[in-house]
Amino acid sequence: MTDSGPAKSAAGETNTYRDLAASAAGGMAGRDRAVAHKTRRVVLASLGVMRDQKAGRQRNLSVALAATLVVLLVVGPLVWWAADNLIAGEHMGDLTSEFSLWVCILCPALLAAALVAGWLRRRS
Repeated sequence: MTDSGPAKSAAGETNTYRDLAASAAGGMAGRDRAVAHKTRRVVLASLGVMRDQKAGRQRNLSVALAATLVVLLVVGPLVWWAADNLIAGEHMGDLTSEFSLWVCILCPALLAAALVAGWLRRRS
């Protein structure tokens, strides 16, 4: 064995004691404080992004729910009227039956086209 082994361990212990004494005396507090501030800024920025994403999801959900309710309230009575006319024995060739069926088909189609156009415009 060489003498350098115990000398290295004694020098390592001396450096460890110096680092321990420096941190106990507050010599490294500035570096720790800088790391803590940077970590806090990163966490707060991430929290802000997460809140924005949650608000966007809630807004999208409320818009989808409102659109569904509007479609049901607008198209529902027309569908009911068309079904009532057909059940009552009126023929498909009658003007009112044809008109109500066309309205029941075209209203949702126009609404869907408007929604798709808005989605494509927002996407690009």
